[in-house]
Amino acid sequence: MFAERGYDKTTMRAIAAEAGVSVGNAYYYFKSKEHLIQGFYEQATNRHAELTPTMLEGKETLAERIEAALLAWLDIAGPYHAFAGQFFRNAADPSSPLSPFSEDSGESRDRDIALYREVLEGSKTKVPKDMADILPEMLWLHQMVVVLHWVYDNSPGQEKSKELARRTAPLAARVVALSRLKILRPLVKQGEELVRDFLITRRPGHYGPQPEDGAEGGAA
Repeated sequence: MFAERGYDKTTMRAIAAEAGVSVGNAYYYFKSKEHLIQGFYEQATNRHAELTPTMLEGKETLAERIEAALLAWLDIAGPYHAFAGQFFRNAADPSSPLSPFSEDSGESRDRDIALYREVLEGSKTKVPKDMADILPEMLWLHQMVVVLHWVYDNSPGQEKSKELARRTAPLAARVVALSRLKILRPLVKQGEELVRDFLITRRPGHYGPQPEDGAEGGAA
């Protein structure tokens, strides 16, 4: 229905009629059509959490694992690409429940961040202890960049977005590995502080106290 009529012209009354339920019942389960779409996001993140572990099997390098997680999301979202742009216009509003940074999206967002924690923990790359909390969220932000490209990707099967995932996954993994080099620690710490202070999804007490990491080893 959203694909046929567009997001703005699709009303809750029309959605209720299509589903064969009363308007009152429709509003009982979803406060608005924005919250109905939020249900889609939750379903997508659930499927992402279910599919990705299978795609991670046998993959030990961080680059392979990041790529697998990104491609899993693109596979899940693929069938909905035709009307993704309509949703993004609403999701770009920070006050909209459709925003991936909104409070309404918190559960889905945290589920995806937890998935990237698994991506990190299952790799051979050693993660600096004082960045262990924030790196999963940074990888989720990396996924958001791929999602933004995917929304506007008109290539057949959104192959350019898949190529973007393949080419940026090794770069992200390399940044994680290089963060252990002693010579780069001041730069890493500055970047870490910027992310912690200005990251939109940060919540009071979200990260907790950060232990000091005295390791001076090189990239693993």
